[in-house]
Amino acid sequence: VANVTYQPTPNPNSLKFVLDRPVVEAGSESYMNAEDAKGSPVASALFAIEGVAGVFMLGNFVTVTKAPEASWEDLVPQVEQVLSEQFA
Repeated sequence: VANVTYQPTPNPNSLKFVLDRPVVEAGSESYMNAEDAKGSPVASALFAIEGVAGVFMLGNFVTVTKAPEASWEDLVPQVEQVLSEQFA
């Protein structure tokens, strides 16, 4: 199971989730909605969480952007669970 920690970003609607392993092999991946994310099991699983509005993956981290009305208190545990399961 991947070790996942999170850090704030300059955008209060985005958090950076850092893993102890790479999330993408090369380059970056950016998804603005569930339709965009269809080719990515990780991004699709994140968009299945109500309130997730964007996913950006680079190196060993995933930045998740939430809808303004969503609460990080609700989202963080769900995002951490998805990431630890996807990178088990």
